[in-house]
Amino acid sequence: MKKMILWGWCILAICLLIAPLSGFGQEKAPPQAAAPAPQAGTAPASSTPAAKETVPDPEQILRQSCDFLKQQSQFSFKAEVANDRVYAGGKKLQFGQEVKAAFRRPDKLRLDGDGDLESKSLIFDGKALTLYDKDKNHYASIEVAGDMDAALDQAYKDYGLKVGLAELGSAHLCNRAGKDLVNALYVGLHKVQGVPCHHLAFDRKDIHYQVWIEAGDKPVIRKIVITQKRLPGSPQWTAYLSDWNLAPSLADDLFAFTPPAGAQKIKFMPVKQAATPAPKKGKGKKKGGQS
Repeated sequence: MKKMILWGWCILAICLLIAPLSGFGQEKAPPQAAAPAPQAGTAPASSTPAAKETVPDPEQILRQSCDFLKQQSQFSFKAEVANDRVYAGGKKLQFGQEVKAAFRRPDKLRLDGDGDLESKSLIFDGKALTLYDKDKNHYASIEVAGDMDAALDQAYKDYGLKVGLAELGSAHLCNRAGKDLVNALYVGLHKVQGVPCHHLAFDRKDIHYQVWIEAGDKPVIRKIVITQKRLPGSPQWTAYLSDWNLAPSLADDLFAFTPPAGAQKIKFMPVKQAATPAPKKGKGKKKGGQS
């Protein structure tokens, strides 16, 4: 009996499906306290209203980051990931994972994750998408024709794979991240590991997520926090992205999977298709003459 493997390695637990970025709203600034009345004998203050501070548009900042990454022919980064697991009584445990990611457009990617619960690699060489489980020393592959987007789309459709950090190599990153947004907020300019970043927050009906994008001429993502609003305990997924390299030296064999000694090849578990209901049988006509 052949073994099957589930796509269990969700590097980013955000469901990124195609939709335009729309419906963005910016929270209004808190009301300012009224100015005190001038005291007798003092000159009245100028009646010219103070200029309102312009609030940066979170949609524009997010798109600038997406467009910047799209322009990079290859890049790499590292990520420190923390993932909540909810157990009895709504209590949460947090588990960690270290991820190394490398991308070469249009059809090469590799992610290596080593964590508390699992250690896996995802590799696409332009012809096959392979998931290797280091702990169990087995792997599964599917043949895919096309670029990274085609490979990830097929893996999601056929096997339910959602690998969000892999989506950073997608040409449709912003469109996918913008699905069903009901609100967006520019929070402020805050530091992540000492790097000044634009802190953005977005809401969908099912999740709330925050993104920190580096300020300046290299608008890469530095931090992501996702809160599952509808799941018990509202678990969070957090990733700190560092060591961005926009001109890495990526050898061709980095994207070629060679099974380690003794590794067993198995199959992926496909997504179960809903059974098509059998057509209802029509009532036959009664035989005989008219009544």
